[in-house]
Amino acid sequence: MILETRHSIHEILSRQPLFRGLADDELRDIANGTREYRAKKNEIIFHRGDTVEGMHVVVMGQVKLSLPSSQGAEKVVHVCGPGNTFGEAVVFLDKPYPVNAQATAESLLLLIPKRVLLDALELSNTLYRKMIASLSVRLHEMISDMETCLLRNSVQRVVCFLVQAAPESGDAFEVSLPASKQTIASQLNLAPETFSRVLGQLSEAGLIQVRGRRIAVLDRQRLIVFSG
Repeated sequence: MILETRHSIHEILSRQPLFRGLADDELRDIANGTREYRAKKNEIIFHRGDTVEGMHVVVMGQVKLSLPSSQGAEKVVHVCGPGNTFGEAVVFLDKPYPVNAQATAESLLLLIPKRVLLDALELSNTLYRKMIASLSVRLHEMISDMETCLLRNSVQRVVCFLVQAAPESGDAFEVSLPASKQTIASQLNLAPETFSRVLGQLSEAGLIQVRGRRIAVLDRQRLIVFSG
């Protein structure tokens, strides 16, 4: 299935978090240089080492960013959903893409070419500030992910992932996995079988119930205590 939209690129951009609040003429200039791109499930958008074309905006669907290994495996760095952007950091570095990008679902993307993005940033203080804020949030998330993967054992990593997905209040909640278990395991620097085994441990302890890609957490506080 190829995703369809009847909205103009200008209208789609205006709804994206990074571009909200821009003046109409600023948005129009960006839209005029932006290309719409439909990716099929499992389609490669770019490979590590490819020349940077620009910044991608996920409108619908999902894209995973990953590092390949010489053994043929991969380390998932980030999973991008609707409203997320990727590729902007290397636009400023003038270097090739450092990761692979692959659609994990039928996806609708916008590609803002490098020159269009740089020209827009020179003219718009609002976009410039939002871009810095977005990259700062990404850096904070990356440091948090490193802490999760390097300083915690397998049970603690899975519990941290579940708790971070929880609402602000309530001891019982449900988590809908944003990607496949294999992808999430890679993000947590775990083997898929280890991730499944930990979920089984938590389920046997009466802390969670697993229903496919939906996980019901029965007691937040007991879950945290269980992880040590």
